[in-house]
Amino acid sequence: MVGADASVVRETERKYEVSGKARLPEPGKLLGSATGGAHARELVATYFDTEDLRLLTAGITLRRRTGGSDEGWHLKLPAGPDSRDELQLPLGRSLAENLPPAELLGLVRVHTRGAAVAPVAELRTQRRSWQLAETGGDDLAELVDDQVVARTMGAKTTTVSWRELEVELAEAGSTRLLDRIEKRLLRGGATRSASSSKLAKVLKVERAATPAPVGKSSSAGEVVLAYLRAQADQLRTQDPLVRRDAPDSVHQIRVAARRMRSTLRAFGRVLDREKTKPLADELRWLGRALADDRDSEVQDERFSDAVSRLPDDLVFGPVHATLTRVMQRRQAEAREATLEALNSDRYLALQARIDELLTSPPLTRKARRPARKVLAKDVAKSYRRLERRMSDAADQPEGEQRDHGLHEARKAAKRARYAVETAAPAIGKPARRTRKNLKKIQSVLGTHQDTVVARSVLWRFGALAGQEDQNGFTYGVMHANERAEADRAERALPEVWKKATKKKTTKWLT
Repeated sequence: MVGADASVVRETERKYEVSGKARLPEPGKLLGSATGGAHARELVATYFDTEDLRLLTAGITLRRRTGGSDEGWHLKLPAGPDSRDELQLPLGRSLAENLPPAELLGLVRVHTRGAAVAPVAELRTQRRSWQLAETGGDDLAELVDDQVVARTMGAKTTTVSWRELEVELAEAGSTRLLDRIEKRLLRGGATRSASSSKLAKVLKVERAATPAPVGKSSSAGEVVLAYLRAQADQLRTQDPLVRRDAPDSVHQIRVAARRMRSTLRAFGRVLDREKTKPLADELRWLGRALADDRDSEVQDERFSDAVSRLPDDLVFGPVHATLTRVMQRRQAEAREATLEALNSDRYLALQARIDELLTSPPLTRKARRPARKVLAKDVAKSYRRLERRMSDAADQPEGEQRDHGLHEARKAAKRARYAVETAAPAIGKPARRTRKNLKKIQSVLGTHQDTVVARSVLWRFGALAGQEDQNGFTYGVMHANERAEADRAERALPEVWKKATKKKTTKWLT
């Protein structure tokens, strides 16, 4: 986990290359006014990576920089188009210049996987900068003009120099503003940089080619692999966020793992199920290893909100304090288990299995066939499984057996939804409509399951209160409210299910 002395900055910027023939507009003409740029300052940055540049390949940079107002250790992580999150630590956090702080190395472990990290390049930059604004308005962006001299570090050393412009949005700026500035720079002779960063330029690593989008003419294998690739990217994007304890990150990484596992199971006619089973088993392990972390997070928020909505005359004793104390202790224990799982060799082996799947997929003969024909049949199997689970749940007596049946239906709804998501690029609008309906079913069943878990926990709190000579009345009230919430979910379910099973919605599955 990154310490309290770390800062996180979201930067949204674009880079441009400038030749000697360029006739760029004055900074003040890019928007309306510009301030700064009078003096150049020197920045010296040493970049660190593995020998095979695993960080750079993932769009990540790790550097030690001196000079300027933000000197220190910087780790930049992708955060969407044109954006990255920059984590900064003071220079003193490292034991030596050639040893990045352990906190930052821990955040990229999913990429380095134990490989040594060492200096790969040094950049010396003479920088001039201007704050850009509309006339009389707030600063909207920063324009940076860099003269760069870079040298590689390693067995072979080369030196290269170039001029580069960067435009970074200020807090009040917008993407539209970047577009406006870009048009004027391009008219002046600048060109959008082909490299994602200065380091990529000096090491001659071009931007990774964006995979061709899949669609109705794609093969079944292409569509399934595209979905798996997207979930693998999401899993690895969320990894450092989980380590930073970012909100909802544990949920997102579990969803990515669950989607991958569900896809491997649902499309066994496209990817040999026997050969992908070991990976599916490990994805299941990962989801379970992080389950307590997610559950404790959800329950803490749920109980805190439930107590706050109760009238004061229904709250007997230190209910909120007791719930908070117990849930925070559980969250701390679950958090420790999560980090233990992410730092384990088993987790790194899981990542290696994902790489193997994506680079050498065990495709079947059906994988070469048109996706529309092959995938619809596989989705239909998942949908029929959901129908059986819903029917089984409806036949169960009210109480624990019904609750279990609805939980099984919820899991089947998730699997069916993920199967539809996978096939959607090939199927089009009918699949998107089905996915929307399945999401509603999953939501209702999810609400019901949340009440099942909450009631179980509240029952234990109430029983414990009685044993400790405390008043358990409030826990009983909360338990009753959860039961009422479950009843509302059960009453809503038939109408939602009826809509999802209309022939108009499901005829593409027949």
